Amino acid sequence: MRHSKLGRLTIAALATLSLATLTACGGDDAGDGGTTAGGGDKAGNIKVGFSQLGAESGWRTANTESVKANLTADKGFDLTFVDAQQKQENQIKALRDFIDQDVDVIAFSPVIETGWDEVLQDIKDAGIPLVLVDRTVDTTVADPYVTWIGADFTQEGRTAGEWVKKNFPDAKIFELQGTMGSGAQTNRQEGFREVIGDNVIGEASGNFTRAEGKAAVEGALAAYKDLDLIFAHNDDMGLGAIEALEAAGKKPGVDVKIVTVDGVRDGLQALKDGKFNYVVECNPAFGNQLADLIRSVKAGESVPKETIVIDEAFDQTITQEFIDARTF
Repeated sequence: MRHSKLGRLTIAALATLSLATLTACGGDDAGDGGTTAGGGDKAGNIKVGFSQLGAESGWRTANTESVKANLTADKGFDLTFVDAQQKQENQIKALRDFIDQDVDVIAFSPVIETGWDEVLQDIKDAGIPLVLVDRTVDTTVADPYVTWIGADFTQEGRTAGEWVKKNFPDAKIFELQGTMGSGAQTNRQEGFREVIGDNVIGEASGNFTRAEGKAAVEGALAAYKDLDLIFAHNDDMGLGAIEALEAAGKKPGVDVKIVTVDGVRDGLQALKDGKFNYVVECNPAFGNQLADLIRSVKAGESVPKETIVIDEAFDQTITQEFIDARTF
């Protein structure tokens, strides 16, 4: 079977959100890490400040493109976009700038979970509704955000673990983790370890990047001579793992199995080519759903506290036609 469903929209989300076709296309740069989408402001448009955590992976780039493609002037938005370059201090500055700009809605993907208390309180005191995107926060501020939209990271980890347990129950696993302290890292690890944690013989962070993923696996190959499976928290780190394995004279997907999370085109191509063994999707193209949520928030309508984006999972029976039709 090519894939299996692992997530579903909540009933409340179905009542609130459009499930239109997901697309991804870029916006225009505006300097200083900021971007205004859609060719300028129109009277009456919803002013949105969006802070993206960075561009560390193909997934993040696709997510950014989807956001920009759907929060445009001709769709009723005046978007100010800021790339935080994976630095929390940059995000905090952007959020304060959004407050000063008196935007209608603030949205952001937090680089890590903690350290937001002061700025979240400031946003709340300013009376600006906040939408969390992709990742979550751990804060002492009461009701800091109106709604969150993203994937179920814990279930992604479980799905990966269940496949490994079924197909390679005796695997000696190296876990290639994402940015430490991020929701994606902590929850994917939690879900995976819940299923097959006793098989993990080593771990290290590749910070969700290909280069750091390669370096982490180079170290792992030296430290753990018997490792025969890598669980990478995203495709880019898995692609870095391929480079490290090939440089060491090992055949990825055969000598060392690779299981990843994301499902971007490069990752699925590695799966088709037999270098990845299983990929759990984390769908980045939910900009249209985010746009619908923001419209509802601005209108004062009731919205679900969280919306789980639909994800799938893929094995090596995936077809080239499916990969070529991928929008991210």
